[in-house]
Amino acid sequence: MDPNPIWYGRHPLGLILAPFSWLYCLVVQLRRLSYRKGWLASLRLPVPVVVVGNLTVGGTGKTPAVLKLAELLRARGWNPGIITRGYGGRGPVAPRRVSPESEPADVGDEPVLLARRSGCPVVAGPDRFAAGALALSGGDLVDILLADDGLQHYRLARDIEIAVVDGARGLGNGRCLPAGPLREPRGRLTTVDLVLTNGGDRDEGYRMRLVPGAAVNLRDPAVSKPIAEFIGGRPVFVVAAIGNPERFFAMLRGLGLQVEGRAYPDHYPFAPSDLAAWPAGPVLMTEKDAVKCAPFACEDHWFLPVDAELDTAFVEAFFRKLEARTHVCPRDFR
Repeated sequence: MDPNPIWYGRHPLGLILAPFSWLYCLVVQLRRLSYRKGWLASLRLPVPVVVVGNLTVGGTGKTPAVLKLAELLRARGWNPGIITRGYGGRGPVAPRRVSPESEPADVGDEPVLLARRSGCPVVAGPDRFAAGALALSGGDLVDILLADDGLQHYRLARDIEIAVVDGARGLGNGRCLPAGPLREPRGRLTTVDLVLTNGGDRDEGYRMRLVPGAAVNLRDPAVSKPIAEFIGGRPVFVVAAIGNPERFFAMLRGLGLQVEGRAYPDHYPFAPSDLAAWPAGPVLMTEKDAVKCAPFACEDHWFLPVDAELDTAFVEAFFRKLEARTHVCPRDFR
C-alpha cells in the first residue's frame, strides 16, 4: 500500500499543489545559494564532518548507514562521534548528550538507538553545529563527526555529503513539498559526494541493503531466536512506527513470514495502552520502536535488529574522499 498516494502515485491533488511546490523549491534553492555565496554563515568544526541524509521526507535507511560507517571508521583508527536532531525528544536541554540509558521521551528514539548500537558518543539537538561542539567538548577524543540526517542543515559546514535513496520508492513524483516528498529539488543528488540506494532495483549511486539479525526479546535482550522460528501457519503481528513501515513489513514477508502489519506515525510515543491492545503474541517490531516499548513490553514481544551492508566500492570511495578532504590520518586530530 502506498504511504502517500499524492507523493508516490498519480493523484490530481499533486497537480493542484504543484504551484506551492515550485515556491518551496525556489525558497530552498535561495537558502542554499545564500550559504554557498557566504551571505549566510556556515560554521566549521575542527574535525571532519560527514553528513548522511536524504532528499525525501520519511525513512530511507540513514540510521543503519550511520551505524555501519561508525563501525568502519573505528576499524580504521578513527574515534567517531554521532550528532542527530533528536526528533520527538521533549527534554528541556538541547543539545544534550545521549547514553544507552537515556529516556527516549527526553532525547528521541533514534539517538538512544544510536547510543546503544554504536558505542560512540552521541549528542542530540536541532542545531547540528552546537551538537557537534558539545560532542567535541567531552573527554572522548572525538576526531570525526557523523551527522545522522542534516543534509539541509547548511549552518554546519561538512566535508562529505552522503545521500541515501529508497530504492523501492525512489524520489516519488519528483516534486518538492507539499506536492511531492522532496525536501530539495532532485538535482541536489548530483551535488552530493556519494549516493547510497537502499534496496530496490534502482541504479542511483552505490548499493546498500539491510540485513536482519535474530529477533531479540524486549523483556530480556539476552534472549534471541532466529526469525525462521516465527514462520508458521498463522500471521505474525508486526508493528512499525518508522518513516516507511511498509519496507519493514515487506522485508519480513521476504523472509517467509505471514505479516499482519500495523503502521504508526514515525516516532510514535507508544504507551502501555497501545501494547495492551495488541494480540497476545508473538509481536515483532523494529529496534527503534523497541527502545520506547521495552519498559512495558510482554514476554512475547520481540524486535528485529538490522545491519547495513554497503558495497565494497562505496567503502573504498568513501575513504578516498575522506583522505582527500582531510589530508590527515585520524590521530592528527587528537
